Amino acid sequence: MLYQIHRYPADLIDVVRLDGHRVVIRPVLPQDEQLTATFFSALPSAARYDRFMSPMRNLPPELVKRFTNIDYAQHVALVAETFEEGRETVVAEARYVVRDGTEAEFAVSVDPAWQGKGLASRLLSKLICRAGQAGLHRVVGETLASNATMQHLARKAGFVIRRSPDISGVLLLEKTLSANAGCGEDGVQAA
Repeated sequence: MLYQIHRYPADLIDVVRLDGHRVVIRPVLPQDEQLTATFFSALPSAARYDRFMSPMRNLPPELVKRFTNIDYAQHVALVAETFEEGRETVVAEARYVVRDGTEAEFAVSVDPAWQGKGLASRLLSKLICRAGQAGLHRVVGETLASNATMQHLARKAGFVIRRSPDISGVLLLEKTLSANAGCGEDGVQAA
């Protein structure tokens, strides 16, 4: 099956320096299947549990395929990667999927060794900007009440956090967007 990318969003490509490392942020491509599978399997089990809200040792092949075959209309996904000793390594990923034409559900995962460096904020900011530019009204997500890192990220990004009325121990995250979502030229929300 040939997979069609709606329009590869090269404008989302970014290069940043974090702790002396060059980090490339770019949209996911279909050939990233192995990088994606390796990233998630290398995460500590607690980090995978926080991301998927269930125990998951390895991503099923069908999910890896869904995570890498992105149309960039209904599903936007970014990776942050480093190149050390000739090896490409994903250190973070973030994505949103449009749910009903007006809102997108997001998720972010960062290798614990790269947390606290602003990478998750930068990735989420790029997603929020893209969602606003796409005419979406809201970005939403869910996290475990025990996931203090995600709660901090969401608050910092301006999300409203409330308890799920349906699922004990789950928090709902919601951010209402404006047309340009306060984005700068680099596709990152202005501070």
